[in-house]
Amino acid sequence: MTDQSRIDIRKVTKLYGGVRAVNEVDLTIDGGAYCCMIGPSGCGKTTLLRMIAGHEIPSSGAIAIGGEDVTALRTGDRGTALMFQNYALFPHLSLTDNVAFSLRVRGQGADQRRAAARAMLERVQLRHLADRVPSELSGGQQQRVALARALITNPKVLLLDEPLSALDEFLRLRMRVELKRLQSDLGITFVHVTHTQPEAIALADQVVVMDHGLIEQAASPRQVYGRPHSPYVARFMGGQNVLAGKIEKVTGAVAVIAAPDGTRYDLIDASGLVAGAPVKFSVRRDRIALSDAATAARNAAHGKIVNIEYQGTFVKVSLDTGRGEEFIVYMDDDEYLAAPKEVGQVVYATWKPELNHFLRGTNDSAGTPHE
Repeated sequence: MTDQSRIDIRKVTKLYGGVRAVNEVDLTIDGGAYCCMIGPSGCGKTTLLRMIAGHEIPSSGAIAIGGEDVTALRTGDRGTALMFQNYALFPHLSLTDNVAFSLRVRGQGADQRRAAARAMLERVQLRHLADRVPSELSGGQQQRVALARALITNPKVLLLDEPLSALDEFLRLRMRVELKRLQSDLGITFVHVTHTQPEAIALADQVVVMDHGLIEQAASPRQVYGRPHSPYVARFMGGQNVLAGKIEKVTGAVAVIAAPDGTRYDLIDASGLVAGAPVKFSVRRDRIALSDAATAARNAAHGKIVNIEYQGTFVKVSLDTGRGEEFIVYMDDDEYLAAPKEVGQVVYATWKPELNHFLRGTNDSAGTPHE
């Protein structure tokens, strides 16, 4: 199934009048992978999903599934199934008949299609509710019915348009587990559009970060979160502070960066960089130490605390460093409780030089919606 469900997108553009909703996108999604496409509203992720499904036709470029060009094929002929954000269940039909509906459209006999529908309801753990109607179900149960209906045709690729957005936090976390289990059991490709970073990181084998119709980075969750390509990705995915300066000198593979306030930073991976060049780099928020007094002159920052948020496993401390962008530190909750901080207090942040990650991409937008 993996070769049959591989998706190849080549130079795909979608125009709406003069607006490029998707702009010459190149992307390969391996067969059997769980891919999450993420970005702000209007970035093009849903348009790209709908073009894979066949609900939109590219203005230019090609889409292949399993090596077959499906760019011009009808929705029902390309081996995909799309699960809509609002589930779109028929309120007057039982769960069995909802799930069996596409088999009915294909002309399959009543007994055969209902047996297949009940088997699919069993797979999503709803067989015992087969005779109920959607209004008698919880939100999470309705979502599982919609999943069963999408899967009944044995698609090569399942496409999900923000499938968890209508659920409360508890159900969302439960359904994340269900989605990953189903994808693993079925072995088919899942392409899942979301605007929620933790959701993408938790579910995906491949995360595709989009902005203004372009793919900013497509990589594993670990790479996208820990080794972002650009300032945009670092900010949008969270977990990173973005800093800027100019290369003061390069010695071997190590560069010294001078910030406008005179602070020096050591950039370990400086290949291709030259003295005098402006650079941006990031440092992970959970790898930074906070203290009440200055402990280092390099690879450091200081500022006034402007906000403190308890997050359960960590405490988010936001600093105003005077550089025009909040500097955020994730403190271990035990560490914070041992030495609590206060809003208005001046504190000092330090970290190891190897945590400085050079951002090679040039997109420096703040992740605002594209109109």
